[in-house]
Amino acid sequence: MDCYITRTGGYLPGEAINNEDISAFIGKLEGESDIKEKILRMNGIKQRHYALDRQQNPTHDVYDLATLAVEDCLNNCGDAESIGYLSTGTTNAPLVAPGLASILHSRLAELEILKQSIEINSNSGICTSAAQAIVNACRVVQLGEHASALSVGVDQPSDILKSTSIKAPCDRDIHLDDIKNSKWFMSVFLRFMLSDGAGAFLIQDKPSSNRISFQVNWTHSKSFANEAPLCMKLENRTLLLSQDVNILNDYMNRYSRESVISAMEANDDQLGSYRIVLPHLSSYFFRRMMLKIMRELCSGSEGTVDYWTNLQTTGNTGAASIYLMLNEYIESHELRGGDKVLLFIPESGQFNFVIISLTVVR
Repeated sequence: MDCYITRTGGYLPGEAINNEDISAFIGKLEGESDIKEKILRMNGIKQRHYALDRQQNPTHDVYDLATLAVEDCLNNCGDAESIGYLSTGTTNAPLVAPGLASILHSRLAELEILKQSIEINSNSGICTSAAQAIVNACRVVQLGEHASALSVGVDQPSDILKSTSIKAPCDRDIHLDDIKNSKWFMSVFLRFMLSDGAGAFLIQDKPSSNRISFQVNWTHSKSFANEAPLCMKLENRTLLLSQDVNILNDYMNRYSRESVISAMEANDDQLGSYRIVLPHLSSYFFRRMMLKIMRELCSGSEGTVDYWTNLQTTGNTGAASIYLMLNEYIESHELRGGDKVLLFIPESGQFNFVIISLTVVR
């Protein structure tokens, strides 16, 4: 059975915050000013959004952000009653249990958006948690188990990275000559990498009759945790988020390339046949690596492929990134029937990748 993304939606909290105003919302930590400037130059992000006021009080929680994204996705939609499956993903939620999908279902029912009993699926992880939610929603529709499914991705890292919450390791002074190898750096630099947001997709067994849809050609998920060491983690008890940049640099290039090659081979596809790649980029630091892989995999084919990202103006919204990217791309670009779009979502947790192939249907 065919499967289509028929609606997209997104939500970014508050006004866009420029680099100069970051500390007014997430506060300051001793000794971080030098790395702040270096990280911001490297990642290329100019604006981001926080679900915080200037006193570091949350303006929304994860469930609020997800609910608002769903509202945007289903605005004036007559198909909400046909939704039988809710699939969600996030890095961190206020409650360890029950899962995000359960609380979100309750919030949506209160607003009479999703009043019926449904099947739910909650995915945890880092950036690919919500991408896997898309894959799971597509599978149940393709198998004919549900005619309509809702997939949601959301992240709110500001609540654990703000200065009043984060308890950064205290080994900074020990590693002053080699600060990148300190546990302090591996947690603190993320304060200038990550921001808040949520997105949602409606996935159905038929294309929309009055708006652009995307046929899901195939999905591909691949983990390299059997080969690679742990790179990025969120500790349950301390809520300390950290990433080992040395491991990231050693493995991301190799596994990004291998994941795309395996996806194309498994589905008898060619990267050169795509109009655009929408990659979840954590930083423009990886742009050169990505372009090199794209050029290599397009060599010998008739077409070349370009990429598009909203990283500079939206920030790195983690699990929500690919939802917000496709939603904005639709609004800002003219798409023709038959155009192919590739969604590429890498995760550095222990190197997991999700790739989704789409074709525009008008």
